[in-house]
Amino acid sequence: MNLKIYNTLSKEKELFKPLDQKSIKMYVCGPTVYNFAHIGNARPAVVFDMLYRLLKNIYPEVIYVRNITDVDDKINEAARKLNKPISFITKKYTDIYHQDMTSLGVLRPNHEPRVTDNIDQIISMIQRILDNKKAYINDSHVLFDVTSFDEYGKLSNRDKDEMLSGARVEVADYKKYAGDFVLWKPSNKDEPGWNSPWGYGRPGWHIECSSMVETYLGEEIDIHGGGQDLIFPHHENEIAQSCSAHNSKSYARYWVHNGYLNMEGEKMSKSLGNIITVKELLEEYDGEVIRLALLSTHYRKPINFGKSLLEQSKNILNKLYKKLNSESDEALVSEDILIPLLDDLNTPLAISNLSKIKCSKTLKKSANFLGLLNRTSEEWFALNNKSTMSENDIELLIKQRDEARKLKNFAKADEIRDQLDNNHVVLEDVDGKTIWRVKK
Repeated sequence: MNLKIYNTLSKEKELFKPLDQKSIKMYVCGPTVYNFAHIGNARPAVVFDMLYRLLKNIYPEVIYVRNITDVDDKINEAARKLNKPISFITKKYTDIYHQDMTSLGVLRPNHEPRVTDNIDQIISMIQRILDNKKAYINDSHVLFDVTSFDEYGKLSNRDKDEMLSGARVEVADYKKYAGDFVLWKPSNKDEPGWNSPWGYGRPGWHIECSSMVETYLGEEIDIHGGGQDLIFPHHENEIAQSCSAHNSKSYARYWVHNGYLNMEGEKMSKSLGNIITVKELLEEYDGEVIRLALLSTHYRKPINFGKSLLEQSKNILNKLYKKLNSESDEALVSEDILIPLLDDLNTPLAISNLSKIKCSKTLKKSANFLGLLNRTSEEWFALNNKSTMSENDIELLIKQRDEARKLKNFAKADEIRDQLDNNHVVLEDVDGKTIWRVKK
């Protein structure tokens, strides 16, 4: 099976050619654990879970690493407010992150390293970058010298001045060039830190991923993934660090990035008050509904997330579960599912093709491959057999159905009836009147 995938580095869809046909190496940037994961954080987790599942179906071994950032200024601030050690914050939110992702059908990676467990390796890599004359020490900081790396900007396809004008850059007297970035910084007595050749301090954000890739996967990997927002500066900086530490020109063969997530057409932000956590969504919707919603848009495109998409996804799952029977799941994944996935992970087409599968066994096996239909039909409807519609909404739809029937627009009337049925509202037409009840 030939996999084609879009490579941010080349700006083209390419035939995937791994370093080793027997063992694929993939690294994806994971969460910074200081608060509940929001739905935007869940998109890359679900997208790269789908890629992981596909790769495992093709190759004998896939080594998937997704890190956890457990030392960060936001974590420090959260711990300070509670007067607790950072480990209190990071353990709590790491556990919640795992629970949330499991609810969305996300498989655990092979390795999930934490920054605080890899400080020695980070210090070692920084020292090699210094030895190779690609970094310098100033005011107790170790900084990467961006001007020393000729290929800086090749991932984001911008020159250095362009990147500086379009990004938030910390202005500091200890930098030789405004775009230079921190590899190690000093910590005061109230901040977490470790002893190093450059004094008591902690690592910068970018170096942690370079170090963990080297530790768990080696100097060069097949796939590096993350959100589109990480292309610059995070992934650009990773390339510079890793190539400088290894005296090489290659770090990751394929760079894969998912698009942004908008809430009801607007960018998620605290100022708009439209940030919604996975935990909040799980109180109203099943994890499979949320997963299907996240996979319903191609991973490289922006996704417009909201109630209408969730309701649409729920209706699709209701229809698919109705097609299941009690047959065993000994079947092969349908080619109608695999072929779209092999073409740059085309999940919308794969999901659309699910409804065309006639055999219940093949449907279940194929849906399971997408992380869906993991329950029996009985279990699904027992768990999701509650209407989320208000009485006013139901009465309004019934009125619209009556009007459509008077106008002989039976297709519209049937569509409304299906909508109500998918929300567990049963209609009965008795003596010219429509009465309704919620399924027990």
